[in-house]
Amino acid sequence: MTLSTPEPVGGGDPTAAGLEDAGGQVAAAHRRPWYLRLPIVSHLRSSVGLQRGMLITGLVLVAMLLLGALLAPLIAPYGFAQTSADGTAFGTQQPPSAAHPLGTTVTGFDVLSRVIWGTRTAVAVMACAVAASLFLGVALGLLSGYLGGWLDRVLVMIADAVYAFPSLLLAIVMSITISGGQSGAWGGIIAAALSITVVFIPQYFRVIRAEVVRLKAEPFVEAAKVVGTGHRRIMGTHLLRNATRTLPLIFTLNASESILTLAALGFLGFGIEPTSASEWGYDLNRAMSDATSGIWWTGMFPGLAIALAVLGVTLVGESLNDLNDPRLRTRRSRRRQDRKVTA
Repeated sequence: MTLSTPEPVGGGDPTAAGLEDAGGQVAAAHRRPWYLRLPIVSHLRSSVGLQRGMLITGLVLVAMLLLGALLAPLIAPYGFAQTSADGTAFGTQQPPSAAHPLGTTVTGFDVLSRVIWGTRTAVAVMACAVAASLFLGVALGLLSGYLGGWLDRVLVMIADAVYAFPSLLLAIVMSITISGGQSGAWGGIIAAALSITVVFIPQYFRVIRAEVVRLKAEPFVEAAKVVGTGHRRIMGTHLLRNATRTLPLIFTLNASESILTLAALGFLGFGIEPTSASEWGYDLNRAMSDATSGIWWTGMFPGLAIALAVLGVTLVGESLNDLNDPRLRTRRSRRRQDRKVTA
């Protein structure tokens, strides 16, 4: 079909049309019921096509991870350090069977139970590490960017030094310093979380500091100073609320990276003792010698659990970042308008 010269959408001004469409979407969003405005629900409603598929896939994987951590005592057939039941030993390196759907390890642990219990360790470390680094990094970035001066120079220098250090090597050093390399369940979880926290703080610090330095020169901050607003209120109300736009993406990326760092610590032997908690990296380390003997089940399922956990968190973070970006929403609406015009 050949079309004559189409009339431009929005009265000849694409920017005005995009702004008008965005304004209409905001007004329509405020008229929706409260439950449709919840973060995940509203993101699902605003997503389309491949983006919606990625978001749903990520949410399903994250839900499985969280449910596995929450319900581990109920759904795991055995304990994470159990090697026998009813007086009968499980046997070592047993292939998948009805009694052990994912087989047993060289130590005699049930692989399925170790994988399910490992979700609890991963979620605990991820939550502690990301929460601690988020609060510390944001607070330091806010103070450094707003106050400036010698405090800003010292904090930037420390953050750059930590950021330039190899993250895994820094986590190993911190793990050895805190726990001596190995420890019990909560001691190991806290040591691993603090080790990862030190690595993540500079990322939040740099992002928030840069945003605060840009925002504190804006007219609305100058106006707040002129009318006598206190520094605490300016930082908490005017700067912090406007400087956290990119935090959801960093939060999810760090969550997935914390799972990988924990697995690397366990794989290298600096994680949690196997009789204190289940840890996927340790199980992968123990499965290294099995791979050359054709025993695939001891290493494949812990590795698959790590990959799916990281994939789920990353998909959720990337999808939320795209949906929160007004430029992407504008492009998507323009594509729809273009298709209507072409039709």
